[in-house]
Amino acid sequence: MLVSTKWLADYIDTKGIAPADLAEMITRSGIEVDAVIDRSHGMTNVVVGHVLERVKHPEADKLAICQVDVGEEVTQIICGAPNVAAGQKVIVARPGAVLPGGIKIKKAKLRGEESNGMICSLQELAIEGKLVPKAYAEGIYVLPEDSQPGADALELLGLNDIVLELGLTPNRSDAMSMLGVAYEVGAIISEEMKYPEVNYVSSSEVAENVLKLRVEDMDANPMYVAKVVKNVVIGESPLWLQQRLMAAGVRPHNNVVDVTNYVLMEYGQPLHAFDYDRLQTGEIVVRTAHAGEKITTLDDQERELQPHHLVITNGQEAVAIAGVMGGANSEVHEGTTTVVIESAYFNSASVRQTSKDHNLRSDASSRFEKGVDPNRVEAAAERAAQLIAELAGGEVLHGSVKVDELDKSQKEVVVSPDFINNRLGMKIPLEEMTSILTRLKFDYEAANGLLYINAPTRRQDIQIEEDIVEEIARIYGYDEIPMTLPVGETTQGGLTPYQAQRRIVRNYLESAGLHQAITYSLTSKELAQSFALESAPVTELLMPMSEERSTLRQSLIPHLLEAATYNVARKADSVTLFETGSVFLGETAEGLPHEEEHVAAVMTGKWLDHSWQGERKTVDFFVLKGIVEGLVAKLGLDQFVTFEQAQVDGLHPGRTAVIKLAGKFVGFVGQLHPTEQKKRDLKETYVMELNLAKLVTFSLEPLVYTPVPRFPSITRDIALVVERGQAAGALQQIIRSAGGKLLKDVRIFDLYEGDKMEPGQKSVAFSLTYEDPERTLTDEEVVKAHSKVLKALEEQGNAQLRG
Repeated sequence: MLVSTKWLADYIDTKGIAPADLAEMITRSGIEVDAVIDRSHGMTNVVVGHVLERVKHPEADKLAICQVDVGEEVTQIICGAPNVAAGQKVIVARPGAVLPGGIKIKKAKLRGEESNGMICSLQELAIEGKLVPKAYAEGIYVLPEDSQPGADALELLGLNDIVLELGLTPNRSDAMSMLGVAYEVGAIISEEMKYPEVNYVSSSEVAENVLKLRVEDMDANPMYVAKVVKNVVIGESPLWLQQRLMAAGVRPHNNVVDVTNYVLMEYGQPLHAFDYDRLQTGEIVVRTAHAGEKITTLDDQERELQPHHLVITNGQEAVAIAGVMGGANSEVHEGTTTVVIESAYFNSASVRQTSKDHNLRSDASSRFEKGVDPNRVEAAAERAAQLIAELAGGEVLHGSVKVDELDKSQKEVVVSPDFINNRLGMKIPLEEMTSILTRLKFDYEAANGLLYINAPTRRQDIQIEEDIVEEIARIYGYDEIPMTLPVGETTQGGLTPYQAQRRIVRNYLESAGLHQAITYSLTSKELAQSFALESAPVTELLMPMSEERSTLRQSLIPHLLEAATYNVARKADSVTLFETGSVFLGETAEGLPHEEEHVAAVMTGKWLDHSWQGERKTVDFFVLKGIVEGLVAKLGLDQFVTFEQAQVDGLHPGRTAVIKLAGKFVGFVGQLHPTEQKKRDLKETYVMELNLAKLVTFSLEPLVYTPVPRFPSITRDIALVVERGQAAGALQQIIRSAGGKLLKDVRIFDLYEGDKMEPGQKSVAFSLTYEDPERTLTDEEVVKAHSKVLKALEEQGNAQLRG
């Protein structure tokens, strides 16, 4: 919500409070102000000019020489805008002026002709192109004829204004209007607000005689109000109205449409204007759509309706999608003379579903979805009728055409002062509580030690006692809540064993050179099961904000790859990321998503780049595998973890291994498949994912200290000839199993597949270390143990000693 402080001053006197200070006060009271925007952007010396003469530049087809009255003098300005013409009042940046971005305007010569300044468009004054009226989207902006040459253009355009950007949570729909913000500010600074005066003279003709109304679905539309205004003249809105709309982020169109948008921003009540003659039947019928029924909306898109969509019709065809967008067949246009103003209360769930089905969100639908004030529906229609009468010369017909079965009663909440103080842990006097309720405009009665509070209908978020506690606390001041330490009978807390192990994992990966990332738990349905360690039903949101965030993830890797792609695209050619987080696999017995914590990593680019020493190494399979081996060793699991070559969807078939813990699958490590790399614009990229919960909860024997051996070890090296398809890890396992208690270590130190080997064979060399902590081993004992190893290798691994 964008709040112009100049507009806000119409309803509340902020007592000269600086906008930055006001923003701080609003934030501290519970509504975060995301930005304080100075609409002037530091501009100076920008004035109104009167174009007296325009002639074509003799040396340029697209330039014109203009003689412009700027108040003090008539000066020559070269302008390239196609719509500049004699007689116009325009925006002029004089020599010495400063425009947004620090651009300074100087005297210059363009193709030999002197130019003393610049005639400006609104875009050059930092107004977004999407907010500029379509008539001036290309070229300069033309000011009203009564503008005085030499006057301050920034003041005339309302750009000497500060806008507050409010970051509203869904429960605070009341602050999606200027009046709602005025109520809030009034409560914060203890100031009374002024409501707009609605006063106009209606004609003797009765609205009900020219317009009939029927609502067929009272649940979806319990209140509908229509005002009829005749003899309107469609044209541009006055400058003050256009500028207020642009400050609120709304594009001006014409005086009638602009009034409906102005009242939307002022009251928070969506309105729509129909061309009465285009309705043709003089009737409005609100009903659900017919199967296959179609409508072309104001954005020129043909949309097929479904039977649960609520539509506004002329009794024959749809002329608007209720609460979402109007139809092109009833749009107000330049020839419109009679207008029907619609103000209604539509069921929020109905509007939300319709908006989602058509992927169409508007200012109106966002307010209906969150809930509008039932007591402002008719008031907003009256306000719009008044403004159209003033700004479009309209004649408002007497009365309204309406259907009203809407419950407008206030919600009563009963709470005791003691309950409030106990929840806040402080002692706020009753007088202070009642003062806050008065400032919030909450009707209340104090009796029998209780507060009987009627929350106004604009505050639909007030439902239970705790809501009143929050209101009291935020207006009283969160900073006033005393800081206290918790008191308990037990000792201070600490990390659980699981948390301690998880911290070890994170610290290790950081020390290994990886950077921790935090990504979304929500992903798209297509990516939800990519790289998942196990197959399980996915969990989808009932009302996702977007398709990209509609499903709970089952793997951490897809979002880490997105992060890698994002960084590589920004010239960060070496990316090493890891994440520990939850994945969601099916449901628990209670019907909730089953969470399981995983750890994953993505690496691409250079691993070492020591240019001074001339040392450079890119990431490969063994770099990431080594990190995984170091991790499991850090957790004391190295003797239980094995790697086996495997194929995993999305990974390179020859550079991928599954990881097993005590023979059970817990993860994988491998290179991203070349097609996946190409799709993500990545070079060689390696990934791993492990079931962290299984790793850190694996049952281990208590750690026992082993003294440094006093006796020497004996090493034996063996080179084995095996088939090329034989995995070295399997051979290593055979050696460990057969070596007995004297074998302390086994490592691979060589692999040979050259021309000295028979076709289809390879040589793998291992170094075996034998040791007894109690005594010095004899050659006979080592030979005996070593012979068992060789025999096991021959029988189980089909391996032969290389001669």
